[in-house]
Amino acid sequence: MRSLNVFNNISLDGFSSDARGDMSWAHQQDPEWMAFTNENASGDGAFLFGRVTYEMMASYWPSAAARQAMPEVAARMNRSQKIVCSRTLEQPDWQNTRLLKGDLVTEVRKLKQESGPSLLIMGSASIVAQLSQARLIDSYQLVVHPLALGGGKSLFTGLEERLNLKLTKSRAFGNGRVVLWYETARG
Repeated sequence: MRSLNVFNNISLDGFSSDARGDMSWAHQQDPEWMAFTNENASGDGAFLFGRVTYEMMASYWPSAAARQAMPEVAARMNRSQKIVCSRTLEQPDWQNTRLLKGDLVTEVRKLKQESGPSLLIMGSASIVAQLSQARLIDSYQLVVHPLALGGGKSLFTGLEERLNLKLTKSRAFGNGRVVLWYETARG
């Protein structure tokens, strides 16, 4: 069975984007953070996106600017399998992309049963919330940024019951970010 994992940026007050949907605060770079990003991007896996995140990623990673700014990450993003969950997207145009149009929870349950690499959700807060509610996510890697947004979009909006997580690792960076690795507590 494939694992389903989340990598996401959040503010200290728990938001993945501000009230206008802006996430630019999560993309500040420095040498230590770039080294971590390149190392983190070196793994295998398939990406699972909602339409909005997919369109944002598809507009950036194939570009010359992405290849110049982050060549290792751009190469991985472009060659990896991508799965976009959308009822409105007609035809994905980013290489190696598969479209899922059915019920999200049903489709992801099927995906997890298939053979293949692990699945990784980046961004896609509404997808994270729905799959967290369905208890389909196995682990969360959350980057906590040293700022408060005062409002915005939470990864867990709509969660109807408590989600228990187990901290397995943490790492603090000189830029004030802290990465927290959690596994979903079963039982």
